[in-house]
Amino acid sequence: MASAVVIGAGLAGLTAAEGLAARGVEVTVLEARPRVGGRTHGIEVAPGAWIDAGAAYLGAKHTELLALIKDLGLATTPTTMLGASRFALNPAAGAAGAPGADGELATRDGRFPPLNAVALGELFDRLAELTAQVDPEAPWLTPDAERLDALTAAEWAEQQLDHPDARLFFPLFLGEMMAADPADVSVLHMAFYLRSGGGLRYLNAFEGGAQEDRVAGGAHLLCERLAARLTERRPGSVRLGEPVRSVVQDGEGVTVHTEAGAAYRAEVAVVALPPLLAESLDLRPVRPAPRAGERTGRGCAVKVNLVYPSPVWREHGLSGWSVNARGPLLSTVDDSPADAPDGSRVGVLTGFVTGAEAHRYAALGPEEQRAAAVEQAASLFPMLPEPIGFHRTDWVNEPYSKGCYAALFGPGDWSRLGPALTAPHGRVHWAGTETSTEFFGLLEGAIRSGHRVVAQILDSEV
Repeated sequence: MASAVVIGAGLAGLTAAEGLAARGVEVTVLEARPRVGGRTHGIEVAPGAWIDAGAAYLGAKHTELLALIKDLGLATTPTTMLGASRFALNPAAGAAGAPGADGELATRDGRFPPLNAVALGELFDRLAELTAQVDPEAPWLTPDAERLDALTAAEWAEQQLDHPDARLFFPLFLGEMMAADPADVSVLHMAFYLRSGGGLRYLNAFEGGAQEDRVAGGAHLLCERLAARLTERRPGSVRLGEPVRSVVQDGEGVTVHTEAGAAYRAEVAVVALPPLLAESLDLRPVRPAPRAGERTGRGCAVKVNLVYPSPVWREHGLSGWSVNARGPLLSTVDDSPADAPDGSRVGVLTGFVTGAEAHRYAALGPEEQRAAAVEQAASLFPMLPEPIGFHRTDWVNEPYSKGCYAALFGPGDWSRLGPALTAPHGRVHWAGTETSTEFFGLLEGAIRSGHRVVAQILDSEV
């Protein structure tokens, strides 16, 4: 193998490109955005202090990610969760539930919400039963897969959940875990996602779980350093601002055509794009199996970062974590960066707008978005001063991601898309976190997909 074109400079594409380049393959990476990183994105909120506006968290099970962090000379920083949590779980309350209004705002140690414990226990037991049934390597081969793939998570909840507290909490939980509205995903996809990510408890945990740490300085550094290695080996090998229009293959190689009219010739192509973007590519000859279906949806997430002079909630014994039944911020977390090199510190409260609420919030104007988020944060944490910074990253409408955390597989998708998820189309290979049955939708899944496609390409040459 002498040459390859990689389409997409996110973590999956750059992992694949680095793996091929390290084995002597001449690699060119084409990225539509003016930056590398894909669904990782860093924002500098103070001199030397960066936050994650996209993918961020990791845990001990993310072994390939941890190995890459070490290899790139990076480090991790713990996600701070010391202190009590806030809960505003009356969906009829104003803003986020005004403090003191009929007990609508509750403060609790830990993260278990002030809802009926038996009802939530039954909810999690039923989810665990579903998760245990899934074939993690081939979800479409799961026993009763056809029925589970035809049923939406909303329909499942309607059938299975009787207690109002379970019905209230279920969409909040699914939004936090998957950035999904229950009506948008199949039961099979929901159960697979939870199984793939390490299990229900692991995915939902900070300490000892999938959200235990972050990349110090921001997860965007992973892609920036991988891209720097590639360009050090071969200047000009990572080309930004080059959206790809088509991939044409023949008996000897592939030609990748960009929207600007450039053409790149190589022996193989790696498409490291989310399914909806991969499906929009003009591939010739036409691929025998689709990359996305009519019910494949965008991960519904808008990430809001509110910046304060310091993490003042900590001084009041609060962790910054909240869960809210009414939007826009359905949950918040303390994402304050470590102290800057000059010793200064800022506080960052990150809000997650997910599921159907993400579409409503994304449709607001910039000033309305800011006002709604600031008002809700202040109702949850009355001690907050006026924020010194506001950053909103709309992943729902981001044209070169089409959603985040990951694509949402709707009814029928696993049955139709699953068998061809990783199968090459001639000289065209597929990468991306949505092609990984291990840690689907996570940074770890993106890296593992990159490693898989490198092995696949090299094995095909043997």
